[in-house]
Amino acid sequence: MSRYVDGFVLPVPKANIKEYQRLAKAMGKIFVEHGALEVVETLEDDVKPGQWTSFPQSVKLQEDEVVVFSWITYKSRAQRDKANRKVMTDPRVLKMMEMKNHPFDPKRMIYGGFKTIVHI
Repeated sequence: MSRYVDGFVLPVPKANIKEYQRLAKAMGKIFVEHGALEVVETLEDDVKPGQWTSFPQSVKLQEDEVVVFSWITYKSRAQRDKANRKVMTDPRVLKMMEMKNHPFDPKRMIYGGFKTIVHI
């Protein structure tokens, strides 16, 4: 069964992990409400800096931060695009986007959409 995946890698200050979890949980519920199949948020556990590239290097990780790796799955890209249009006009999301103090630095978040090529 084919899926479409939006993937994210971002730095979160250690002091903001709980606040990030609350925000991610609220956003995740909204994404599922608007058509996502699942939302998964993971916190680094065995992530090391690499010689040339790595998760920490990709987000310019600072000493007081951890890497979060997340993904949202959809039935298809069309379903993702439809869900994203709904999410981005949802009043709850607009209110969250107006936050002055995000629990992470959105400028260092990496994200993109991916077609599934192997799913076992």
